[in-house]
Amino acid sequence: MQALSTRHLLGIKDITQNDISLILDTAKEFKEVINRPIKKVPSLRDITIANVFFENSTRTRLSFELAEKRLSADTINFSSAGSSVKKGETLLDTVNNILSMKVDMIVMRHSSPGAPHFLSNKIKANIVNAGDGTHEHPTQALLDAFSMQEKIGDLAGKKIAIIGDILHSRVALSNIFCLQKLGADVRVCGPKTLIPKYLPELGVKIFDKVEDALNWCDVANVLRIQLERQQLKYFPSLREYALYFGINKAKLDKLDKKIVLMHPGPINRGVELSSDAADSEHSIILDQVENGVAVRMAVLYLLSQNN
Repeated sequence: MQALSTRHLLGIKDITQNDISLILDTAKEFKEVINRPIKKVPSLRDITIANVFFENSTRTRLSFELAEKRLSADTINFSSAGSSVKKGETLLDTVNNILSMKVDMIVMRHSSPGAPHFLSNKIKANIVNAGDGTHEHPTQALLDAFSMQEKIGDLAGKKIAIIGDILHSRVALSNIFCLQKLGADVRVCGPKTLIPKYLPELGVKIFDKVEDALNWCDVANVLRIQLERQQLKYFPSLREYALYFGINKAKLDKLDKKIVLMHPGPINRGVELSSDAADSEHSIILDQVENGVAVRMAVLYLLSQNN
């Protein structure tokens, strides 16, 4: 049995290409499991996992919860709303109190970049980063890569365009690291105000027009405009964004090839994606959701071998 090179999944930047391949190969086996009539396996029967979410989440939290139950783990769920965090309790005290209940693994989402990395030096439990601020979201990148492989095969040499709010997206950075390690050519597209200045240092080229990005790519991974993270106005209006950078069926029909369309959700319909594009034959958005459970099962299972 191969093992991961790390005890934690803090970010794609911290893991190797072999780690990524092992997770994706294990996820294939777990996808077969969750499509059986009996969807549970006893792999984590003796493991207790705490889902510690300091930020709102629907898809990621439900996906992790279901993955844990499919693996027969015991789970507890923590939300900062209505908790002692509101009374001034520190992050470390909160997590140590949870760990004192004999918890083996922490799945954590936090608004501060680096929060899981800080905890990993302070506690003994395995940590899975379920999103830290605008930094990384490693399991989303892994499920995106898994979904792409299912649809177009080996990603080496494939052209992947990430389109939208790159600046505020933790998905974008994790996707860039993951896809580059798998040999893909990754480029981004969005308003100049939403493109980070460091991207050229990562070897990522930038498209100014969404039509150019769509003509170039094999896969378009479209990101949500994260208005809740934007303290300033980065473009004049949502209507204008939709006009210049939104993707609709008309733009897809103009292409001389069929591309794959992805979105990590939730979708702002009519902004980054129109309904006729999101629900078209190009889209594998619902496949991403299904694959998220299998990939998270793989991550939890493999990390449990390293505790």
